[in-house]
Amino acid sequence: MTNRLNFRPITTLGFIGLGVMGEPMCGHLARRSGKPVLAHDLRTEPLARLAPNGVTAASAAEIGRRADLILLSLPDGKAVAAVIAGLEPNLSAGQCLVDTSTSSVALTRDIGAGLEARGIGFADAPVARTRDAAARGELSIMVGASDPVFAHIQPILETMGTDVTHCGPIGSGQVVKILNNMLVFQHTAALAEAIAIGRRNGVAPDVLLPTIAKGSGDSFVLRSHGMKSMLPRDFPKRAFSTRYAIKDLSYALEMAAACGLAVPGAELTMERLKLSEAEGNGEKYHPAMLTVIDPT
Repeated sequence: MTNRLNFRPITTLGFIGLGVMGEPMCGHLARRSGKPVLAHDLRTEPLARLAPNGVTAASAAEIGRRADLILLSLPDGKAVAAVIAGLEPNLSAGQCLVDTSTSSVALTRDIGAGLEARGIGFADAPVARTRDAAARGELSIMVGASDPVFAHIQPILETMGTDVTHCGPIGSGQVVKILNNMLVFQHTAALAEAIAIGRRNGVAPDVLLPTIAKGSGDSFVLRSHGMKSMLPRDFPKRAFSTRYAIKDLSYALEMAAACGLAVPGAELTMERLKLSEAEGNGEKYHPAMLTVIDPT
């Protein structure tokens, strides 16, 4: 199917979903691409904030009709499927859709096959790093796409990220992103265990983590999640929440089950995330699982 794609020139961009990551991504897209951007969100506030950057509010249907390249930044696979189903009557051959959300690999591949059968390009391009990185335009973007689609969208993705990696065919970006997040969640749980053990053996967390950071136990998760969030026990909302972590880890467990692999470490981390959610941390930043591993 892919070799039959005949992309129309990118003169107008569309962006649907202006949440914690989507809003700054759309802002960079508008400022750096040199192209008009039509955007849609269920809330008016992010659209108002983006208007000074040249972003024009539009309905999803209008974006489907007018935009040559449409980017999605949505909460989960269910939302992605619903939005694309709503867009499809307005889409035509030569357009391209890029899903920057984190979605199920199987769903992603089904969506891509359906769109490409109609001559519409598709890529999964989930993003990694923090909301601060999104604000700076320094995301890592992991792309699953055919070679022609990747070449078509790479310059656009580089307006939002400093590391844009072609991971393979459709679905490959999701595989890499999901496993990245699986490692983050398991590492966060390990940090919580270390904090709990250290504190009960006379070493305060504000001594333990900075000292480990000087040795071979150092990591991005230790310095970012551990030092910035777990030390002060600050787990804000509108960050990567416990519910989002549960969603992403469920995709990893789904992949493992499909391969017939036992992953007890990931399964234990899921138990802890769900316990954290049950104790009221569902909307809080996911390192809040510290409170169930090391309650004060």
